[in-house]
Amino acid sequence: MPRVVSLFLPMWPTDRFRRKSGDAAPPPETPLVLIGRDGRRRVVLAADAAARNAGLRIGMPASKAQALVPGLIVHDAEPEADEIALERLALWALRRYAPVVASDPPDGIVIDTTGADHLHGGEAAMLTEMVARLGASGFTARCAVADTWGAAHALARFGTRRRLVVPSGAIAQAILLPLPIAALRLPAVTIDSLRRLGFETIADLAGTPRASLALRFGPEPGRRLDQAFGRVSEPIEPIRPEEIVEVRRNFAEPIGAAETIARYTGKLVAELCASLETRGLGARRLDLLFFRVDNRVEAIRVGTATPVRDLKRLTRLLTDKIETIDPGFGIELMRLVATVAEPLRAKQMISALAEAAEPDVSDVIDILANRVGEDRLYRFAPVQSDVPERSVQRIAPMAPDTGEGWPGHWPRPARLLPRPEPIETVALLPDHPPVTFTWRGVRRRVKRADGPERVFGEWWKRDAELAAVRDYFQVEDENGERYWVFRAGDGEDAATGSHKWFMHGIFG
Repeated sequence: MPRVVSLFLPMWPTDRFRRKSGDAAPPPETPLVLIGRDGRRRVVLAADAAARNAGLRIGMPASKAQALVPGLIVHDAEPEADEIALERLALWALRRYAPVVASDPPDGIVIDTTGADHLHGGEAAMLTEMVARLGASGFTARCAVADTWGAAHALARFGTRRRLVVPSGAIAQAILLPLPIAALRLPAVTIDSLRRLGFETIADLAGTPRASLALRFGPEPGRRLDQAFGRVSEPIEPIRPEEIVEVRRNFAEPIGAAETIARYTGKLVAELCASLETRGLGARRLDLLFFRVDNRVEAIRVGTATPVRDLKRLTRLLTDKIETIDPGFGIELMRLVATVAEPLRAKQMISALAEAAEPDVSDVIDILANRVGEDRLYRFAPVQSDVPERSVQRIAPMAPDTGEGWPGHWPRPARLLPRPEPIETVALLPDHPPVTFTWRGVRRRVKRADGPERVFGEWWKRDAELAAVRDYFQVEDENGERYWVFRAGDGEDAATGSHKWFMHGIFG
């Protein structure tokens, strides 16, 4: 079942204007409109949230808008530049989320995420990441994912939630029917004519005989209804930059057998590697697109930890995912694209008489990353920080060494808890470790201990860190298990029994 994400940017022109203006941009609370010409009139083409809250609307005469809102910021609209920037944003989504992405002018992007959501933690997590990343860049965003482009488009723009996931296999007719007819992507003239006849919602349109609609308005209203409800397919033409490296293979007769697909995949990889070699590049991400005879597009995406031009390695990564492809009634075109490519330099072979080379584990990393998602595969690296939970960061498996190190005078546990967990303790002396402690409902008696190691807070970051003092102890229970516990405070309150103890790590 296909899955389509519609990403809606309601304030795209004004958000882009503010981002382009940088420090000279007006503050968010100041109303801003962008104006252009409608014939001989100067009208509002875009308005930010503050302007809309002040009562300004798209299509309003510019003179009226300035009269209604004193201090209104007015600038000329740039619709062509907005469309070019929207295509650049679509390329960003192509490289990050899925191999089938297209711009949806004037204010959106459509993404076919079939089979790609698990690489981003699921559909809900993927939508949350999209909205958060765009919000961090200054763009307001709403999105929805459904089985059809029409349903996702309608729910992203007219739904009640900023992020909506429609369950797979269910075209949400109950959700779509109450929406206005503008959600069907009909021409403005058609929408005005339908409203004059009393049509307000999709339910009104869906309950009308199709013949009378087609006689009055042509086939467009019926086609949009069928596309939204999944009765007919709506292909997405993926965007491709001009400088991208790609090869393709057309078939006189459609193919569908897995063995045939695998054979032609190997041939396409060979052609692509030859093209990459002439440019001195190696592939970091490959998209293999299958264009079916029914106008649907199936896709496979694989990535590599380092630039790769190895024929067998790339072929294996792609053919491992052929089972996820539904050929339907046949595939008439295959296209292999190096979505991300980086310079690849030849390496000097190391003689057997010289020192041994470091083992190359990138092949294993590629296999695991393409199965579970590259965001879920990482390694830990040290960070300069005295606070233990801040001294660790996640980096890519093949990222170069940061050059940092952890303190060597006191060992650190093999497993550090995400956040310290409170424990109940019995301690006899303020500067000594506890005699017993209870953690997660289990009481443990301490047999051996070492410490304390005093760790101070990072007082230069915030005032609360001035009093953040921890005394860490390495303790071993009667079963030989070792833990890393600490006492919050400097021990002076131990006599009152008000000090608190926490579990922070487990030694291997």
